[in-house]
Amino acid sequence: MKVLAFGDIHGDSKLAERLADKAVKEKADLVIMCGDLTYFEESTDNIVGPFVKRKKKVILIPGNHESVATADFLADMYGVKNLHGYSIKCKDVGFFGCGGANIGPHILPEKEIFELLEHGYNGLKGSKKKILVSHVHPSETKMEKFTDFFPGSTGLKKAIDKFKPDIVLCSHVHEAEGIEEKIGKTKIINVGKSGKIINI
Repeated sequence: MKVLAFGDIHGDSKLAERLADKAVKEKADLVIMCGDLTYFEESTDNIVGPFVKRKKKVILIPGNHESVATADFLADMYGVKNLHGYSIKCKDVGFFGCGGANIGPHILPEKEIFELLEHGYNGLKGSKKKILVSHVHPSETKMEKFTDFFPGSTGLKKAIDKFKPDIVLCSHVHEAEGIEEKIGKTKIINVGKSGKIINI
């Protein structure tokens, strides 16, 4: 399965169009939006639409710039899946996720981040591979060192330690775009706004 994942586009509809073209060019089976799709709840137009128009399957989560309600609105409007606290299976790959962050206008307590991920994970029994989709990055990672303002999530780190997903896709720290590292056997990828093609 080929995935195009990105985050932090902050309402840039021209960038969304370019990413949608990239999804077509790369023959991506799935598009994953890792939050901060808007800029403080504004500019929701033409963010999800370009992908749906090109008949791409999309899953998304909110970031810390939009509420769960806004993510639900976008998902309902375009007939795509908001993965926040839920899971979805595509072939034999299971995806589960949690949006928001431990800092910012749409803050989530660490306990809630873990519990939402646990709820999603519990729906993935039988999946050969498990992919965790987050907005925030985990604590105790190199990504934390790229910012003095955004601490990594201890709730996310706890979920990685317990559920051992194959891959974690995140964004949030713009300066850490493209960074890949490991926690145990789990690969952590900061996909950033340019988008990353991942073969799963």
